[in-house]
Amino acid sequence: MLDGLRVVELADESGEYVGMTLAGLGAEVIKLEPPGGAPTRAIGPFLGDEPGAERSLHFWNYNRGKRSVILDPGTPEGRADLKRLLASADILLDASGGAVAKALGTEPREIAALHPGLIVARMTAFGDAGPWKDYKSSDLVHLALGGVMMNCGYDPDPSGHYDTPPVAPQLWHAYHIAGDQMLVGILAALLHRLHTGEGQDLCVAIHEAVSKNTELDVMSWVMRRAPLFRQTCRHAAEKPTHVPSIGHTKDGRWYIATGVSVRDQTNLVPFLDNYGMAADLALPGAGADTKARNVPGSGASDEGKAHMLEIVQRFIRSWRYDTMPWREAQAAGLLWAPLRKPHENVGDVHWQKRGTFAEIEHPEHGRSFHYPVSRWLSTETAWKAGRRAPLLGEDTEAVMGGLAPRPPMTAPARPRGAPAPALSGWNKPFPLQGVRIFDFSWFLASAGGTRFAAALGADVIKVEWKDNPDTRLAAMSPVGGREARRAATAPLQGVTDPDMGGQFNNKNSGKSGLSLNIRHPKGLEIARRLIAQSDVVAEGFSPGVLERLGLGYDVQRGLRPDIIYVQQSGMGGVGSYGRFRTIGPVAAAFAGTSEMSGLPEPAMPAGWGYSYLDWMGAYSFATAIMGALFHRDRTGKGQWIDSSQCEAGIFLGGVPVLDWSANGRLWSRIGNRSPYKPAAPHGAYRCAGEDRWIAISVFDEAAWRALAKVAGRPAWLEDPRFATLEARLLHQDALDAAVGEWTAGQDAYACMHILQAADVPAGVCQNAEDRCDHDPQLEALAWMTEVTGTKIGRWPVAEIPAKLSRTPPYSGGIIDRGAPGYGEDNARLLGELLGYSSAEIAALAEENVI
Repeated sequence: MLDGLRVVELADESGEYVGMTLAGLGAEVIKLEPPGGAPTRAIGPFLGDEPGAERSLHFWNYNRGKRSVILDPGTPEGRADLKRLLASADILLDASGGAVAKALGTEPREIAALHPGLIVARMTAFGDAGPWKDYKSSDLVHLALGGVMMNCGYDPDPSGHYDTPPVAPQLWHAYHIAGDQMLVGILAALLHRLHTGEGQDLCVAIHEAVSKNTELDVMSWVMRRAPLFRQTCRHAAEKPTHVPSIGHTKDGRWYIATGVSVRDQTNLVPFLDNYGMAADLALPGAGADTKARNVPGSGASDEGKAHMLEIVQRFIRSWRYDTMPWREAQAAGLLWAPLRKPHENVGDVHWQKRGTFAEIEHPEHGRSFHYPVSRWLSTETAWKAGRRAPLLGEDTEAVMGGLAPRPPMTAPARPRGAPAPALSGWNKPFPLQGVRIFDFSWFLASAGGTRFAAALGADVIKVEWKDNPDTRLAAMSPVGGREARRAATAPLQGVTDPDMGGQFNNKNSGKSGLSLNIRHPKGLEIARRLIAQSDVVAEGFSPGVLERLGLGYDVQRGLRPDIIYVQQSGMGGVGSYGRFRTIGPVAAAFAGTSEMSGLPEPAMPAGWGYSYLDWMGAYSFATAIMGALFHRDRTGKGQWIDSSQCEAGIFLGGVPVLDWSANGRLWSRIGNRSPYKPAAPHGAYRCAGEDRWIAISVFDEAAWRALAKVAGRPAWLEDPRFATLEARLLHQDALDAAVGEWTAGQDAYACMHILQAADVPAGVCQNAEDRCDHDPQLEALAWMTEVTGTKIGRWPVAEIPAKLSRTPPYSGGIIDRGAPGYGEDNARLLGELLGYSSAEIAALAEENVI
């Protein structure tokens, strides 16, 4: 997709993932390293457990496909070389903490102005402005402040008290979350530049990106003032239960068996009965609604559903991990899957057929190693596995000796029309103006992707049909509306009107709504005519659905030769798992991310308290759409992309897969401790108040001395167990107890601020109330945008975190509105785009076409 583009990268672990992904999409990525090598070369694990600049598996994974150039921007020669490199580049990926701007003698936001046409993508911890902009951070601190940790962890005790801390999901996920959102911003900037020649500055604050990545907690608080509470390996919920959705096999492994709706019960009882293990479960009564679809975690629980899960766990305990009939359960329509470890996907025939993994040769070691290298399949473009990570400086001579100024922009193969530019809510142009997306997405994993496109100016037509509508019933608008919410001091009752769902509003704002029955011949014809006027068909159904309905890729190409068709399912259409039933938690279990997170064994996995792979799938979906648009506008060629939500998760597990491939080591859970970058203390510690915690990360001696001074514990510095980082790592239990004894009497925010004043990375484990009502940094970053829905009214929704200087996103989209009511724009769309009269539109409604 990005062949011919040059990226100059100056980044640590917070930004290297972006460069690795850009290289996978085809760009040439030049990594600038100081003479001693990038600091990430010192992050483990290491080949053979022998530290060395060329042996870091972390560096191998996140720098695959890049070229290494030694450059010191602090010297005159280095500054001159940096300027020459930027003159040749299309993108600067800057996660240097201001080092690039300092070398160039300017402000970070002004770098793009020095090099016309250059896109400057800056990854920052907390943004350019705001009271926390200079705070110290870490992956753990971001997952705490961003709300992820307060959604993830273990069930409370029977009294509702949390006797274990919130758990940060592994591994480097704050940087993955922010990185994938930055990729969407970079592609938007590339599309704008392709058609205008203009570069721009782009900044992503990791804190803002992570704070928007949780699923239900923010909108539940915004709409109804309802807090959510973490639960073991399942969605955080308003009223926690005590029955996890995972079961333990007799040999100590785990399976997820989620889904307790009427539809699930209809499939479950006969399946268990085949094995004589249905116990007292019975089929739903006559008249039960078998079509209802809820956002996972949004449905109310009760003892009946809890009992159903306990019967399922009894069934799982009857099997070994390798004999559990989960495939038969899937065939019966159940949402069951193994909790795999990351390496267990490498040998799976399904992923082998899709090219999800590749063996990459390391000539210096005389062998190859396994890497995850792809998120999707396509008819036109392909992911590049690339060569192994570069040796330090091995490309310096070749790159610097062949530098030339960036060639002039060539005219796009597919210029856009010349309508008046649509202006966003910020009175600036949209980067996707003139693009139309015919949108069959639903749930979050696909609908969230087209939501990004709408906020960036695409005309997104969301298609639904009443027999199988999108999930609208979650985080509902309160009875009494916005006024009731302003006055609320406790959780409010929600309405039941499906046009007034806060979660639906958040993931579909800026889109138009069309109700269309494509199973009816007239509905199918309408779809065909609208596809002929569209640039992209986006789809989130099970593989093969559109093809069986007469709207497969060959049909779409006949309607429009350069059409882009992007579909996303749980496992992807190509391969042996295409018909598997998946939602975010099932995909996370299969990908390996659920098994990775939690306290060490024998504790059970904590997993994720929200559909993590729904958002990561959404970012991947948006990246596929926008990358395909960029390729189409450059070459005139459309394509069909078969995207997989599970692959989006597998792609993130490169380091554990490499550790298994290189060292034969299997991932083991570590709680909140730092997995590979040595740090101690590193964890979440209880503070004063109910369920209040602070995350603290100490990577060096200066921060350790500062922590001891702030805590008033000089004895810590004299204790031989804590004398060095190596000693502290060997005595982490005792260290955690000592730090926890101090923090237990501290107000969480006061503790954070005093530690940050001493340059100790620390952050409160914030919940939705904290972020929405009390976080001054998010307020300074304008993380929410008010949009008005026709029926739901005016409410804040999350804004896209990428701050683009010339083409900023706006969550109201080109129609400046919240999410559509069901079929809200039928008359306008059919009239304006297809020329139907009001009488013809009324007749279509009578015939059950719309």
